[in-house]
Amino acid sequence: MAKWDEDLPPIMRERLAKIGDVTPEERARMKDTEQLESLLSQFYKGDLSAEGLWSRLKQYRDEGKGHLLREAQLRLIDTIGSGSGAEELRARKDAILAVETLKESQNTPTLETLLNSIDGLQKRRKQELDQAYNSLKAQVDRNPQLRMQQVRQGQSTMVVQLTVDEAVRILPEWKNFVVNHDRQYAQEFAGVIESLKGAVK
Repeated sequence: MAKWDEDLPPIMRERLAKIGDVTPEERARMKDTEQLESLLSQFYKGDLSAEGLWSRLKQYRDEGKGHLLREAQLRLIDTIGSGSGAEELRARKDAILAVETLKESQNTPTLETLLNSIDGLQKRRKQELDQAYNSLKAQVDRNPQLRMQQVRQGQSTMVVQLTVDEAVRILPEWKNFVVNHDRQYAQEFAGVIESLKGAVK
């Protein structure tokens, strides 16, 4: 019985043979990437400050590994989530901007503007949610009927009085607002992140 790879075109057999071969350059790059991951892991845990990260990456740059600067920034950007806290966001921003100063060609003003826009986006999101919530809360306050909810217990149904906050949270208007608002926010956030990655040269 013939081997399965004997039926493949010669070019495919050649490619399959090369897959196992890793060049010294590729091996060196893989090692650099592992070192970068370890370094960033220390930063994420809080064992390394933005200044410490800058210092270590400066050593890499001075050793001719400048390609790691952009890689470090992209990885830092990937860890910024739509729900990142203010402290976490500030640490990422400081690190990304610190790494930018190590480059020959810098794009600091654009990066800073985009990073600040994430902070502004988060604040606006919270403000809009608070405004909508307070508006619905005022409606519930004015209409005691909205605080009544029918609850089934076995065969019978009873009416339960909810707190104002409980009543607001079960309102369809509130649930719809949150879903639509979060969808719009996620789209805007994703757009800023893409712009941020594009600004990293």
